[in-house]
Amino acid sequence: MVITSFDNDKVKYLKKLQKKKYRDLYNEFLVEGRHLVIEAYQHKMLKEIILCEGEVVPFNIPYTVVSYEVMKKISEVETPQKIMGICKKLADTTIGSRILLLDEIQDPGNMGTIIRSAVAFGIDTIILSKNCVDLYNPKVVRSTQGTLFHVPILIYDFKELLPMLKELKIPIYATRVEYGTDVSTLTVDDKRRFALLMGNEGNGVHPEYLELSDKNLYIPMSDDVESLNVAIATSILLYEMRKTNG
Repeated sequence: MVITSFDNDKVKYLKKLQKKKYRDLYNEFLVEGRHLVIEAYQHKMLKEIILCEGEVVPFNIPYTVVSYEVMKKISEVETPQKIMGICKKLADTTIGSRILLLDEIQDPGNMGTIIRSAVAFGIDTIILSKNCVDLYNPKVVRSTQGTLFHVPILIYDFKELLPMLKELKIPIYATRVEYGTDVSTLTVDDKRRFALLMGNEGNGVHPEYLELSDKNLYIPMSDDVESLNVAIATSILLYEMRKTNG
């Protein structure tokens, strides 16, 4: 059966998943496009496939067929890719030894890019503060290109988390524009076990978190540039943290 009506209960449910409050309520989110659907399936996060009439069902799991007009209605992009998936939210609570902390990151594109870079440079845990942009925002999910399935991503109150990391003797490296330690001078030992803290796009890291950090890192750059985009800065720092760490 092909669903063609916008008033269908399934279509209404899928529309609801575009909003954070319903993603939180049902503990599910959507991915769009064949690549993301495959990534979700390979990591056992895919619950159901939604696809347009005439598309081939790629896996032996529950699926729903809809018209292209319905797909456009439930899609977040202007030109839908004719396949999407309903996924369960991530549930891993493991905290590793190479941790990225993201405090109040607001832009979905930045969040997605940072997650991709974190996976590329060997981060084994990402922890978000409670006031970050929603991890399951469709723009965040698209920007990750599926890498959100590759690493545990947790959400914490940082006022509780940072003291806990200090008890575990995990060094906390905060970032600031100046007056810190040049990231390129870190030793191999500095890079074996750490939590790198990145702050909000406009305000940077909270002063109280800077006080709790073991080192404040900065990226040396031209005097002609005041600061870098947080996603770019994170990528540079993570590259430096990996360079002599195998």
